[in-house]
Formats: sequence, C-alpha cells, structure tokens
Amino acid sequence: MTSIILAIVIGGAFGFVLDRVGATNPNYIIGMLRLGNLHLMKTILLAIGVSSLLMFAGLLAGVIDPGHLSVKTAYLGVFLGGALLGLGFAAAGYCPGTGLAAAATGRKDGVAFLLGGLLGAAAYMASYAWVKSTGVLDSILGGKATLGVVAGTDYPALMPGLSGEVVGLVLGAVFIAVAFLLPDSLRPGEGIAAHHKGHHAHS
Repeated sequence: MTSIILAIVIGGAFGFVLDRVGATNPNYIIGMLRLGNLHLMKTILLAIGVSSLLMFAGLLAGVIDPGHLSVKTAYLGVFLGGALLGLGFAAAGYCPGTGLAAAATGRKDGVAFLLGGLLGAAAYMASYAWVKSTGVLDSILGGKATLGVVAGTDYPALMPGLSGEVVGLVLGAVFIAVAFLLPDSLRPGEGIAAHHKGHHAHS
C-alpha cells in the first residue's frame, strides 16, 4: 500500500512539474522541435544531466545500490518505436507523459491524445504475436548492455575498458553544459515570449 501511495505522490509531483515548465502545452513542444523555442529542451537536458550526475556520483560513493539499476533490453523494435514516437510527438505536440498530464489539466487535445494512445496500445496488444514473429523484438547489441562497466552489476559493456560511472558523469556534465549554452531560440522571433502568448491563447 505504501508503494502505491508513494507512486501516486511522485507521479502527481512529476505531472505538476511538467505543467509548470510548459510541457503540457503543445505549442512549447512543437516550438522546441522547430528549434523556435528551446526553453523546454534546455529544461529537459538540465534535468537529465543533474539526475545523471547525482546517480553516478552516488554509485561511485557507494550511496546508491547498483542492484537497483534496471537496464532495458536493446532490440530493433525500440528504434522503430522511437521513430514512430518522434513522428507522433511532432504531429500531436505530446509524448505519453506530457499528454497524460495535459489531459489531467482538462485540455481537450490532451484527452484526445490519451484516448488515441490507449487505442494504439490495444492495437499493439492485438498484433503482438505477429510483431514478435518478425524478429524486431529479438535482442541486439548484447541485449541488456551498458556503454561502460558498472561495478556491482552483471550487465555486459559495449566498451569493457571504460567505467560506466565515469561515462555517466561525463555525459551528465555535457548535458548540463549544453542546457546552459543553448540560446532561447535558433529561429528569430520565436522565443519564449511568443510562445507565452500561444499558451494564453490556447488555455
């Protein structure tokens, strides 16, 4: 019961943050993909970078138990699914998480996106046997593999000579640096101010 309550609290907090940074507004997301408003991109890069630094520093310091890590299996379907997700992201202005949060705020397009996502999930479940038969769900690149060796785990490393913790720290630092170095917009006249107007117009 405690884990369920904790999941609800963390999920609610995550949804609240998504809304506050503008991720429930498709104008922000489409603006990011068009490189016209990089506010959301910078926020995402900063969040990933800080999380990476904290996690891998915690692993090195022995504060985090590596047994809690869960590496996802690599297979061709992940890349195909990622491409489809990207197309849907660009077309709808939502990803699954932001779409759900947008629906919770009462946005009609968010609700439509959520229903479409459920329909798509049902279609995938109905066709799962055929999808699996194509081989796109077969493991590649070592399956559950990491870039470098992470101490205390049995995951194979694509680059055995590298420390996975160091790789994580370096990538985290790079993400943070990019987040601070990116301008607000790479397209003149399409910065944060313009999208604030769009946010109020579609609220």
